[in-house]
Amino acid sequence: MADSFKIIGITLPEPVDGEAGLIELMLREGIGRMHIRRPDATCAQMEQLIEAIPRNLRSRLSLHSHHHLAVKFGTGIHLNAAHPTPPEGYHGIISRSCHSFKELEKWQPFTSYCFLSPIFDSISKTGYASAFTPQQIASSHNISEKTIALGGITPDSFNELRQLGFGGAAMLGYLWADRSETTIIQRIHAAIHHSYQHPLPV
Repeated sequence: MADSFKIIGITLPEPVDGEAGLIELMLREGIGRMHIRRPDATCAQMEQLIEAIPRNLRSRLSLHSHHHLAVKFGTGIHLNAAHPTPPEGYHGIISRSCHSFKELEKWQPFTSYCFLSPIFDSISKTGYASAFTPQQIASSHNISEKTIALGGITPDSFNELRQLGFGGAAMLGYLWADRSETTIIQRIHAAIHHSYQHPLPV
């Protein structure tokens, strides 16, 4: 990925038609990792979704729940308040949700990367407003290449995020707002284009 600026996708919390195929499409078109966040899914439902995704792409998945499946399928795991510790013996990619600079300082040294949110007003959650000003972020000593911005992210914000020191961006609303394959491909290609330090000519 361009200049190592990470582009991460997150699933909607509820299932959608053709979800496994859309996740596969997003990964093949250039999303670096896909986080599967399905808080109400049963273990069987989560396992069914993972099994529907090609084996060679599963290492680029991260599970927000049912972490024991990460050992079985070779995925990453994402920690949060509801699921704060990895399974015993797990040695794969670990990420975590953070909502303050204090949390970021605490968890970032022990993870592959951390989400910090909400950076901008959410696209997918009505009334979920930004928790940080650009000045607060710029003055923080905890933002690094291991910090992934989340909340209201679109490719147009990538340059600002890079200047603020973020190592990448995670997107949910932008990716899933229109679930036609053509639109998804266009949006991912726009994200890749904007991930370059100096945008390439189109």
